[in-house]
Amino acid sequence: MSVLVLILAVSAACCLGFGFVLQQNAAQRAPLSDFLSPRLLFDLMQVPRWLGGIALMVAGMVLGAIALSQGEISLVEPLLATNLLFALALSRRQTRQPLGRQGWTGLALLAGGVTAFIVAGEPRGGTAVTDPFRHWLIIGAMLGLALLLTTYAKRSRLSSGPVLLALAAGLLYGVQDALTRVSGQRFSEGGLTELVTGWQPYGVLALGVTGLVLVQSAFETAPLRMSLPALTAAQPLAGILCGVGFLGDRLRTDTGALAWEASGLAAIVVGIVLLGLHPCMPSGTVKPQRVRDLQRH
Repeated sequence: MSVLVLILAVSAACCLGFGFVLQQNAAQRAPLSDFLSPRLLFDLMQVPRWLGGIALMVAGMVLGAIALSQGEISLVEPLLATNLLFALALSRRQTRQPLGRQGWTGLALLAGGVTAFIVAGEPRGGTAVTDPFRHWLIIGAMLGLALLLTTYAKRSRLSSGPVLLALAAGLLYGVQDALTRVSGQRFSEGGLTELVTGWQPYGVLALGVTGLVLVQSAFETAPLRMSLPALTAAQPLAGILCGVGFLGDRLRTDTGALAWEASGLAAIVVGIVLLGLHPCMPSGTVKPQRVRDLQRH
């Protein structure tokens, strides 16, 4: 594993984690009438804290894109999942809650799961699949599932809605990471002309804006502990699927390696859930009047 990729991916995770906390702090005060509407972004643009969170998120995405240009997506995605550690660190500073058994267990599972997956899988590059049907099959499945989750989220709103929206956004961000990797390859091969004549960079932009609306709507209607774990868990899983499915990433496939890879991914998900549900995460309780307003829309 390249040290540069490691530094870039962890730095990206740091920016993303801090940015998510700042965004949720601001989004929970936004008008509930903006739920799942682009107006939400325009309203939040007037909040300095949210702009700071977005600036950190953009910095994280840029660092992540550079990491993806230097390493395999199946290597970078698990490292990006550590953004929850940085979100927890900032939240802990705000709430002054100790980590306790739950926090340390979640931290060990997340760090150990990332290590186990990378060491056992030994992610490496290969020849990308050229069959467009396979590309669109995987991308279509991710987008279709995200649309289904969003549809159910609009019905449930304050119950399971935020979790479903975060899952949908995570799937979109995973596909966005894959298209970012493809866009970087096009740019390195043919320069700016090759980049702008492909559909991938425009797909990256569309997925980014759509994912942002979903994430902010989830942040607006529920505590960070309800949405961030789902977002953080879904993104690497979708990204790894795209990487192995059509970007040509290769993992070890012998029985022992597959067992460790599966165990590592399971540990990552469990660790994310434990950390995301930690008491130090902002509660962001919604006021009763805001609840009534949301239920009427």
